[in-house]
Amino acid sequence: MRNYSIIIPVYNRPDELDELLACLTKQTYKIFEVVVVEDGSAIKADKIVEKYHSELEIKYIQQQNTGQGFARNTGFKHATGDYFIILDSDALIEPNYLEIVEKQLNSNFLDLYGGPDRDHPNFTPIQKAISYSMTSLFTTGGIRGSKKNLGGTFHPRSFNMGMSKEVYRKTQGFIITRMGEDIEFSIRAISLGFKSGLIPEAFIYHKRRTSFIQFYKQLRFFGKARINISRFFPKELKLVHTFPMVFTLGLFSIPLWWLVFKPFFYLAIGIFALYTLLNFIDSTLKNKSIQVGLLSIIAIYVQLVGYGVGFITEGWKKLFEEKGYKQLGDNIEYPS
Repeated sequence: MRNYSIIIPVYNRPDELDELLACLTKQTYKIFEVVVVEDGSAIKADKIVEKYHSELEIKYIQQQNTGQGFARNTGFKHATGDYFIILDSDALIEPNYLEIVEKQLNSNFLDLYGGPDRDHPNFTPIQKAISYSMTSLFTTGGIRGSKKNLGGTFHPRSFNMGMSKEVYRKTQGFIITRMGEDIEFSIRAISLGFKSGLIPEAFIYHKRRTSFIQFYKQLRFFGKARINISRFFPKELKLVHTFPMVFTLGLFSIPLWWLVFKPFFYLAIGIFALYTLLNFIDSTLKNKSIQVGLLSIIAIYVQLVGYGVGFITEGWKKLFEEKGYKQLGDNIEYPS
């Protein structure tokens, strides 16, 4: 039976950490420790951690702000388990999460795994809409938690990721702290011969952002991150990753077609109208709510335009930078 180390970087989110730690107290599999890394927060979680000392084997490390990637590295250094699990502080998990992971590793061992994310029944309509947008196949978001990963080899994401201690020993953790750090890490680990895979049942409830403005800023950052990953691994930029860029350029070119060639204008309107309708129907049926269906349309356009703008601006920047330049993210701020 494995001893797990659950590593949680936190930045100004003590209330969310409280909910995640409460989930951990209910785990049916009990052999684990928790390592909380306070990454230079102004609003500290020390009192929250103190609440759980009697229920959890928990460590609390404070450091100056370095970004989530390097905060996780700090957690690795303090971890004593033989298998590490990284969770975002805005995650919720079911009581059998660790039991599911242990069962999977016993039947088909994975050096590196990732799990999907879902929306919780208690999430707000906007949170549900954002969750739908980020996990729908219509937006390519669904490929991350799909057994058929259309983006190529499955690369676990750090909001819900596990790895053996040997993976950490050979990779030495994250080399990017922000801007695509988890995908770069997964690619590098797989290139070293480690086996990666998805555990579909090891899902989390991911709260994500609570407003469309925050969501836009985050997705614009994600679009930039995809270009940044290509600085490290050029061949990992797949055709599917350009979809938000094509969507954004197509959307903003509609007025131009009215002036240049009206049949293309009507064709574009028809395509976007059909795409919007399909997403509305799919989200409404899945969420059993017309309100969430309508909000999902806003979320999808915010997601794709945000990602597309970030992808285009960072891609343009890459064209004129020095050859071999790599962005580690330590001099940029992650959008909160």
